[in-house]
Amino acid sequence: MSEANENSGKPEANNFIKDIIVKQRQQQPGKQVITRFPPEPNGYLHVGHLKSICLNFGLAEQFGGRCHLRFDDTNPVSEDPEYVQAIKDDIQWLGFDWGEHLYNASDYFDNLYEFAIQLVQKGLAFVDDCSAEEIRELRGSLTEPGRESPFRSRSPEENLDLFERMRKGEFEDGAKVLRAKIDMKSPNINLRDPLLYRIRHVLHPHTGDKWCIYPLYDFAHGLSDEVEGITYSICTLEFEDHRPLYDWFLEVLETPNRPQQIEFAKLHLDSVVLSKRRLLRLVNEGHVSGWDDPRMPTIRGMRRRGIPPEALKNMVESIGVTKKDSVISMSTMDHFIREELDRTCPRAMGVLDPIKVVIENYPEDKIEILHGPVHPKNADLGERDIPFTREVFIDRDDFMEDAPKKFFRLKPGGKVRLRYGYVIHCHEVIKNDQGEVAELRCTYDERTLGGVTPEGEKKVKGIIHWVSTTKGLSAEVRVYDRLWTTANPLADKEKDFIEFKNPESLVVRKAYVEAGLKGTPGGQRFQFERLGYFYTDPIDCQGDQLVFNRTATLKDTWAKLDPLKN
Repeated sequence: MSEANENSGKPEANNFIKDIIVKQRQQQPGKQVITRFPPEPNGYLHVGHLKSICLNFGLAEQFGGRCHLRFDDTNPVSEDPEYVQAIKDDIQWLGFDWGEHLYNASDYFDNLYEFAIQLVQKGLAFVDDCSAEEIRELRGSLTEPGRESPFRSRSPEENLDLFERMRKGEFEDGAKVLRAKIDMKSPNINLRDPLLYRIRHVLHPHTGDKWCIYPLYDFAHGLSDEVEGITYSICTLEFEDHRPLYDWFLEVLETPNRPQQIEFAKLHLDSVVLSKRRLLRLVNEGHVSGWDDPRMPTIRGMRRRGIPPEALKNMVESIGVTKKDSVISMSTMDHFIREELDRTCPRAMGVLDPIKVVIENYPEDKIEILHGPVHPKNADLGERDIPFTREVFIDRDDFMEDAPKKFFRLKPGGKVRLRYGYVIHCHEVIKNDQGEVAELRCTYDERTLGGVTPEGEKKVKGIIHWVSTTKGLSAEVRVYDRLWTTANPLADKEKDFIEFKNPESLVVRKAYVEAGLKGTPGGQRFQFERLGYFYTDPIDCQGDQLVFNRTATLKDTWAKLDPLKN
């Protein structure tokens, strides 16, 4: 991708970080663009991470630089190899690659320890014996200044001795911490003698039992950037108040490399819950089938739902990069999904709620091959064969017994055209013992094949999809909808957010699809004509078992489903 992106054919969205980089590179032509994406390996990536991933990897690619993937494994208690692999898989699925630049914060524990020693020697760090509760109380508040720890005046020599003994494991967890010595009266609470190291007697997945003291994020993050040679530390707005601390470490330690931290507004999406603790509860209590449940806001879930990575990247790019928080609607996200799927998906017909139609004047043993385009906007893909027989299924929504005047689908005494086929006329409705419509008896006009309207006949307005009962294939179709009945299930503090779960967020249907889909493997996308976009489940679609997940509808349905907007 070129720096100017001049030939993309699309107007560029605002991106103030890109503007900063362009200006700096004009002033310093040799300045490299080296970014990093630093996830904590304690959960799955979700839609809230999308913008950071796309921005860090995208800017590096755009300016001929590189983006490092660095796992923030400073807390050995929460790291899980499952999350590490999932994060790598999801980033690669999005189309990004870190090449040889895969790192862990633990790679720099020796460097960080030496940086801490330098701070102690300079009189800029001290070992504190206060408990976590005492430190929290002494820290003050947004309206009250903090107070100095009674251990703040320890000499550098005493602090060096205590810090070394902390490293050797002489003290229990929580007995002591190492803190920076900055300014307890600072209006920025992050500068009120922040913690640098804590004691944790646990094995680390990468360093084993070498360490029993572990650095805190604010200390490890910026200095890891420095060691790696990162030039732009791009992060979300909640770290804006942490930037003075980020810069303070680099300045007082006189590091040769000075990464620049720049903050941007993260991606907020309505109608989703992104709290790791709450998502974990959904999984553990069985409200969803797992982290890859297509209703989950995880990238894993979006992948299994069939959302293409290009749609997500196009959405992020269109939003732009600013410092102003905004909330993106599900309608906006669905727009980009539909736009990409409409361009790329082959077509097929499927019936999700079938009613049998018997065409009485069509020969019982006849099988006729009709034809439809693989993609109506790409003739080069050719046509697909669609077997037509005396008995077909249509969707229950396409028949109405007591139909209003402007109902142009099938009704008693009415006519409708079967897509790519004939006009049929309904003359009898057969019901089951429960009074439900079970079968329709119809006749067809053989003169009407291929959209023809016989001379003197009135053109039929309605066109519906169908599937042969004998040549079509049975399939399981999972119709997914929003997981919540409200845009913000966390807003009502008096209620458990689980109470707002949408009982119709998953509806499983026994459906029938075109014969041409036989043997379709998992991971394939289709548009079922008139119904929406569907994806063969990559796990459950095995052998002759067809399982489809609905990715998106053909049009925006969020407003209709949105009692929260009323």
